[in-house]
Amino acid sequence: MTATAVTPTARKRRRKTRTKQVSHLPPIIASKLKVNEIDLTPGKEHLVCPDCSTWCPITGVLSKTPKLVPHHTGKAKSPNPRRCSSTNRLVNLDLAAGEWRTKLMETNPSTKSRRTNRVNRKPSTTAAPPVSQFRTAPRESQFRLSSLLEAARTAVAQHRTSCPACRKGGRCETGGELELRQAEIQASVQFDREQRQRNERLGRDLTAKRAGEWAAVSTTVQRTAVKRLRDELTATLRQLGTPLDRFERAELDSRVIALTRALYHPQPRK
Repeated sequence: MTATAVTPTARKRRRKTRTKQVSHLPPIIASKLKVNEIDLTPGKEHLVCPDCSTWCPITGVLSKTPKLVPHHTGKAKSPNPRRCSSTNRLVNLDLAAGEWRTKLMETNPSTKSRRTNRVNRKPSTTAAPPVSQFRTAPRESQFRLSSLLEAARTAVAQHRTSCPACRKGGRCETGGELELRQAEIQASVQFDREQRQRNERLGRDLTAKRAGEWAAVSTTVQRTAVKRLRDELTATLRQLGTPLDRFERAELDSRVIALTRALYHPQPRK
């Protein structure tokens, strides 16, 4: 019977070995390695082998002769393995675990340090008054026109008192200009009054229209709202039969009370 030859494969790297053999190569200085090529986490000491560029455990960390474990150049179970020349190579751990962790944190800055701390302030804007206050807001043009009309009447009265021609029933050039200005201001006041009356009339018509539209659909909306509240209340009451803790039970009780109050004591529509 002919035996089939088994292809040799690379063995898994053990963390602890008992061999006393030491490589003839010079020791690896931990402080000369890059911070991302060594891991000094207690109980998980590893470093990148300088010959095969693979991560290898360090054995004998607590002893006087820490060294790399025996390893192959390829990964575990890879065919045709080759023993790395840095097997059992001494490692000079002249770098403490805390110092290595500090250097690792310094070389990996957070995203906060890469963001600018400059504050771009937005220009301040003046808030517009609410729509509900538009109709009740004071009209500056109305007060201004009233004061101008009063000033024009006073000027005409004073001119008629002081002017001999206007006092006798005539009209001089200055008196004509003053009366013309008074008439123009009077027309502006009349136009402003008509505009305000028209806007108020349109507002009343719009309010009446909205009231009529709401009256046409209020019954359907209220019926839909009541149905929604009843369905939600029914679903909430079904949850009371399930096992609940005291906090969930209190929350469901509060919800049931709120739904019942909204269903049987609805708030009037504003």
